Amino acid sequence: MVIALRNLDINAQVYEKAHCLRPVGAGLSLLPNGLNSLEVISPGITKTLKSAGSQTHKLNLHKSTGELIGQKSVTLQEKYGQPMLQIRWSQLQDILASQLPPDIIHLDHRCIGFNQNHQGVEVSFDNNTTVKADLLIGADGLNSAVRQTLIGDGEPCYAGRMSWRAVIRYSHPKLLANEVMSMTAPDGKIFGFFDLGSGYVFWSAATLCPEGNISPNPTAIKSRLQEKFADWAEPVQEILQVTNPEDIVERPICDRPPLENWSQSRVTLLGDAAHPMVPLLGQGANTAFEDAWELSQCLRHAVNIETALTNYENSRKPRTQVIQIRNAVQAKRAYEADSETYLSKMMQQAQLSDTEFEQWLYNYQPSVTSHS
Repeated sequence: MVIALRNLDINAQVYEKAHCLRPVGAGLSLLPNGLNSLEVISPGITKTLKSAGSQTHKLNLHKSTGELIGQKSVTLQEKYGQPMLQIRWSQLQDILASQLPPDIIHLDHRCIGFNQNHQGVEVSFDNNTTVKADLLIGADGLNSAVRQTLIGDGEPCYAGRMSWRAVIRYSHPKLLANEVMSMTAPDGKIFGFFDLGSGYVFWSAATLCPEGNISPNPTAIKSRLQEKFADWAEPVQEILQVTNPEDIVERPICDRPPLENWSQSRVTLLGDAAHPMVPLLGQGANTAFEDAWELSQCLRHAVNIETALTNYENSRKPRTQVIQIRNAVQAKRAYEADSETYLSKMMQQAQLSDTEFEQWLYNYQPSVTSHS
């Protein structure tokens, strides 16, 4: 978002709650709609991203016993001109940050609220500082502080599932370059392996968990995982064994229902702060990149900030609501008792049942249009 705004000579600043920018245990799928948005924001950036990640050519689905139950070639590059790209979150962060002057990124600033009037917005942070601006964009994720001041809709909705993930250097004969391997069991458990290139693998596990309890420490997190997936075929136990407990991120899977409005006067929301999604279709980051481009264009063409935010919201809500709802329904379905059958059938029929949605989703082309 900041890159797009600074391209318009808008003095955008980033206020980040983290004390430092460091690698986190996450990989990310960049898809044609997101890559197209990034390319129009910063021409040439997709070439850099592709050289840093791994382009997925095949998806493999296995039972927890190891039996292969489905395969699908990934042909997004041929169909839409951009690949399915797996990349470390830290690399994406570094590449995006390299496009910006370092002095505009202000670390250790956790937003605790704001006040606004017709002249501007005053943002308050937990380090006793305040910042005045003409516009505030809350891109602060699922638990957005900006959203709570703006909307006040409380905690996100727990989806009844817990997740664990990590990124490590790892190789195994079953994990091939440019491929994704998923394993599923009929008791609501899923384990996935994503090649990130350069010897890195992103693994992600999830299971039904009605209580949503968080483990007390990293050692307990690892032990919990090893117990839950104890009888699974390799490489599940092997990759858990070699993963440092401190590198495992444990999170409850949450989302929120679509909003009626996510802008008010000089404040708006973007990405997961506006339309959070459970991790299934890989559209959280990609729709955020769409948001960034469209918001920049609305600000470029509208007569004032209020009109720009209204146009942005009206443009983005219909598309993101469809993706949110479809994502939530399919994610819930994937964890039900017959998930092995469902996921296998979904892969086999994907080109028939999901073709129209896929085309609508991935054919997104950012355009320079006038908003008035």
